[in-house]
Amino acid sequence: MPDPAKMEAAVHAYVAAFDAGSADQAAALFAQDATVEDPVGSPPHKGREAIRAFYAASMQTGAKLTLEGPIRITADHAAFAFCVNLAWEGKQQRVDVIDTFRFDEANEVTEMRAFFGPSNMHGF
Repeated sequence: MPDPAKMEAAVHAYVAAFDAGSADQAAALFAQDATVEDPVGSPPHKGREAIRAFYAASMQTGAKLTLEGPIRITADHAAFAFCVNLAWEGKQQRVDVIDTFRFDEANEVTEMRAFFGPSNMHGF
């Protein structure tokens, strides 16, 4: 079973990676064969290199994450609400998101799923 303290630390490291604009830091949190489905229903990015490329593109918008409330941890999952502030089409935008991370025994993220839709996108 993953370590809850390390799971919570990984969420904070994820937010910090966006603050630093470092796709490498974000990708390092993931297992080699991890998947990222962002948003849920879109084709998943599979493997650490594809995940790094996805985050590199996301970070080009200047996206910054702000946690909203506590990180919820149970078994091998962490769920967390946050907002993303980014520049899109020449203006500042906000997206309200809930992400889930699933962890392996090595405390690496094996699956990330992002939950948001049009009603969570403000200023678009």
